[in-house]
Amino acid sequence: MKNSRMRAMTAISVIGLSGLFLSSCATANVQEDVPTSSPVVTATPDAAEVTQPSAGVFISLADYQASAADYSGTKVVYFFSASWCSTCKFARDNFEASLNEIPADLTLVLVDFDDSQDLRVTYGVTIQHTFVQIDDDGGLVKKWSGSTTIDDLVTQTA
Repeated sequence: MKNSRMRAMTAISVIGLSGLFLSSCATANVQEDVPTSSPVVTATPDAAEVTQPSAGVFISLADYQASAADYSGTKVVYFFSASWCSTCKFARDNFEASLNEIPADLTLVLVDFDDSQDLRVTYGVTIQHTFVQIDDDGGLVKKWSGSTTIDDLVTQTA
């Protein structure tokens, strides 16, 4: 009786630990919610007061495309990010926590890697966590991967 009770408790423990282990592995395919329309944007003065923002911005691709002319004369950098990419999330979190450190002449544009096939082809982006600096006409200025801080991003821009 005592032996069968020990086996039953051992089996329950093994099953419980296996379930815990397997559930932690399953989260690799879970996608987090990533803003696709409007990440956090720095506050800018009223357009009547100043033509250029006093600080740089971190905006969505849709917001940038809707008002691209407002950002001419700034260094525009597309950040190709995927919701399932842990280094992208780390970078996004750092950028959002450092909005006040974005220089006034820098516009950082969040581009969904999975939903932007045309832009990926245009700029030759093959992996997420890629940055593409463009000129006012949308031409490629520079491309790189791996920046996770505003300081590194500024250092990389041309």
